[in-house]
Amino acid sequence: MTTADARLAGGPLLETKLHAPRRRGEVVRRPRLTNRWTAAHQPVLTLVAAPAGFGKTTLLTEWFAEADGPSRSMAWLALDSGDNDPAVFGAYLVAAVRSVAPQIGATAEASSQPLRAVTATLINELHAWGGDIVLVLDDYHVIDSAEVHEAITFLVDHAPPRFCLVVASRADPRLPLARWRARGDLLEIRAADLRFTNDEATSYFNGPMGFRLAAEDIGALEARTEGWIAALQLAALSMQGRDDVAAFIENFTGDDRFVVDYLAEEVLERQPADVRSFLLHTAVLSRLNGSLCDTVTGGTRGKAMLDRLDRSNLFVVALDDSRHWYRYHHLFADVLRARLADEQPELVAELHVRASAWYEGEGDTVEAVHHAMAGRRFDRAARLIELAAPQLRRSRQEGTLRRWLEALPHDLFADRPVLALALVGARMSTGDTTGVEPLLQLVEAALERSAPSPIVFDVE
Repeated sequence: MTTADARLAGGPLLETKLHAPRRRGEVVRRPRLTNRWTAAHQPVLTLVAAPAGFGKTTLLTEWFAEADGPSRSMAWLALDSGDNDPAVFGAYLVAAVRSVAPQIGATAEASSQPLRAVTATLINELHAWGGDIVLVLDDYHVIDSAEVHEAITFLVDHAPPRFCLVVASRADPRLPLARWRARGDLLEIRAADLRFTNDEATSYFNGPMGFRLAAEDIGALEARTEGWIAALQLAALSMQGRDDVAAFIENFTGDDRFVVDYLAEEVLERQPADVRSFLLHTAVLSRLNGSLCDTVTGGTRGKAMLDRLDRSNLFVVALDDSRHWYRYHHLFADVLRARLADEQPELVAELHVRASAWYEGEGDTVEAVHHAMAGRRFDRAARLIELAAPQLRRSRQEGTLRRWLEALPHDLFADRPVLALALVGARMSTGDTTGVEPLLQLVEAALERSAPSPIVFDVE
């Protein structure tokens, strides 16, 4: 029986699932990654895990075409949600192998046994055959069947010496990765590896796309997108036909309609309600940890949710080795904040105020002031600045103090002479006397009417 003849109870197998996507002519060659598969020791499992749009399938397609040959057979299986049925998955697993090695797998193909038994039979036949074979499972993140995960674990644990499995996924699969990593049976290619380098971005924009961008413009795009390939492609779409390319690059953010549409369709709208809500409500934060997220969202599972986002490769970046602090990818954060402002504008200020309160409790005045300002709670910001001003002066941070004070509404100084004096001092420390006299008049007037807020002088 050929692969084309193989059938399931509901009809024939879909032949196109067993073929790698067509190679595209404008693809940037990436030998720094494809060469990792030519090392002397090829682990049993290679995991290519990254968020949407990082070029996982494109990279594998290129390597697939380059590596296929007389000495190595390359098999491909594109997964979809229907493959969560163990019988369906087993049929496609065997068919994928038989598509490149039709002399094996007949017994497994004809088997009506559970998936684990079908996998064991296939392993035996692969071992008896003895040839080099690589099987690529693309879009593994659609699989949530425990039985399928168990079968893949069994396949990796008992793989013949010349068999390798490559799994591409948006999220870390529920497989014993730590065990395989410890024993050297796992090669990992992640978002940090897949990001375009500056040289690769240059090759893309000034090669296939036909632009003639200056090095500084490419560097700005690469930094803004953090090497996210889809964002660079979307930027290229936006630049086509423009006369003001340099201005576009300077202002390129998550507000670009192509970026918004892509992230909304491919990422945000695919999330469960609890994840989507968490993403939107924590978008006001530049850094995230479990406790801070709980305060802002009013929940109790902040740490667990961050771990979940991390495992799902959902555009979060770990800021320390212990994975205590995270941040969102810059463009993703832009889109989240825009969506929050569009859907729940009345909540934005309150979220910032909650963040300010958390940071105040942690003794981080800088972030506490930042969020108070963002939430337009200027009275709160003023109180925090009054308390922080002496220390800022002692540590010669007049620049920060002046920036804060000048962001406050001017009429607030009328009842806060301490802040008015602080702004006078911050300006005069740099020889700037702009507005000093009116500020001193406000101080004098406040003293005359016994201002309601306490006046605390910094005596050193």
